[in-house]
Amino acid sequence: MSINIQEAIKRSIQTEKNAMNFYQLGALKMNNPDARRTFELLAKEEREHASHFYTIYQGTDIPSLDEFLDSPPDNESSWVSTISRLISEDFSEKNALELAMEREKNLEEALLDTASKIDVPEIKVVYELNAKETHHHYLLIESEYARLMGMVHESDMDTFVRE
Repeated sequence: MSINIQEAIKRSIQTEKNAMNFYQLGALKMNNPDARRTFELLAKEEREHASHFYTIYQGTDIPSLDEFLDSPPDNESSWVSTISRLISEDFSEKNALELAMEREKNLEEALLDTASKIDVPEIKVVYELNAKETHHHYLLIESEYARLMGMVHESDMDTFVRE
């Protein structure tokens, strides 16, 4: 299957902006300071991911990445609409973290799928790097979820297993 690489890159920039907005909106509702810091960090990293894609984007319709990223959220995007719905219905740090894990897992799969269809090494590597960083996001959220839920942290696992 052939894909329009520049269109895929533009969609990836938009997806990273949507993910950034997801974390920004979620962070505003967090009562737990550690969970809020996690979402704030993830928002910052999603902004960096968008810049990775922007460096390989050849289109001229996004003259300033900062202006684009600082524009209002796309309320129709699945990232923004799901966090908005959660905020209006049943917001909790637990629910927000569960939703974030699901979103990151889906994004990692989509990035790897797109990477598998790209033949240009300089572009393929950006998708693979972002997939790897997205997997790191999943692990970070999973760790924060475990901490918030009072589960044994992976760094303490050996201690508990030996005792």
